[in-house]
Amino acid sequence: MAGSDEVNRNECKTVVPLTTMVLISNFKVAYNMLRRPDGTFDRDLAEFLDRRVPSNARPVEGVSSFDHVIDQSVGLEVRIYRAAAAADADAGAGAAAVTLPILEFLTGAPSPEPFPVIIFFHGGSFAHSSSSTAIYDHLCRRFVKLSKGVVVSVNYRRAPEHRYPAAYDDGWTALKWALAQPWLRSGESSQLRVFLSGDSSGGNIAHHVAARAADEGIKIYGNILLNAMFGGNERTESERRLDGKYFVTLQDRDWYWKAYLPEDADRDHPACNPFGPNGRRLRGLPFTKSLIIVSGLDLTCDRQLAYAENLREDGLDVKVVHREKATIGFYLLSNTDHYHEVMEEISDFLQANLL
Repeated sequence: MAGSDEVNRNECKTVVPLTTMVLISNFKVAYNMLRRPDGTFDRDLAEFLDRRVPSNARPVEGVSSFDHVIDQSVGLEVRIYRAAAAADADAGAGAAAVTLPILEFLTGAPSPEPFPVIIFFHGGSFAHSSSSTAIYDHLCRRFVKLSKGVVVSVNYRRAPEHRYPAAYDDGWTALKWALAQPWLRSGESSQLRVFLSGDSSGGNIAHHVAARAADEGIKIYGNILLNAMFGGNERTESERRLDGKYFVTLQDRDWYWKAYLPEDADRDHPACNPFGPNGRRLRGLPFTKSLIIVSGLDLTCDRQLAYAENLREDGLDVKVVHREKATIGFYLLSNTDHYHEVMEEISDFLQANLL
């Protein structure tokens, strides 16, 4: 067993850049400390270990942000990012920088030029991280730069304290809030050009919010899923082959599903396995176009590819970007070709579906 573990570590080193390995390995160590065998979670320690950054009204590298509570009843907060105005961008973080009051930020008139609004759901397997976690703050700023739009990052409630459907309900609340904001509308038709996006559990949330939007006739301009977290009772080939090889084990994944799903549910619950034996088809519904980013060295890659194929079978528009030699989290650091090529794919998808 020890020899096998050493082979796995050496193989991982040949594929994963050192900085990525350090980042994800540190997360894995922390995550193993936080999960308890009885299904509980050390939230206090998690909050202590989570590396967070504050919002910034004064622009940093051309992007400003602020935090805003959109539902007082559950304390649901979002972090909103947008490109700084020209005066702000020129002044940068200096004392002369012009700052936009939050009230003005929220009550501006619709823009005549169309721009995307990306509602983003962070990853962390429903249990970890937040909208202010440094890696997700960095990713959302990148999305602003490549989209020339606005990003609304949702600080949804986390498991196991808040099980299904809390995260989905918070995602829906964020969408309904965005729909009510005139300043997020753009173009001659003054539409909310909203895209949903997320990685890991966030990609799962984006799917379920988009499905509810389709049920209720709300137009979503596109879904962008990065290593979306899906599962099922029956193990796939990639789950068996990659178990424990690249940072993640099936035991990890099973713990998180047990922490999020209803207490009497198994992994064929529709939240986990949307096209499984207890799920439903989307044929005939106005479900949005999808861009599915898949890492070939993520043990759940077969599930993500099967998800995309199920969308195709239902007659829906899907593009899959399958990076066969990429691991989980490659989109968090700009140190591989995978990162730059996928960011270009996301930019192209946003522009192609904006109108």
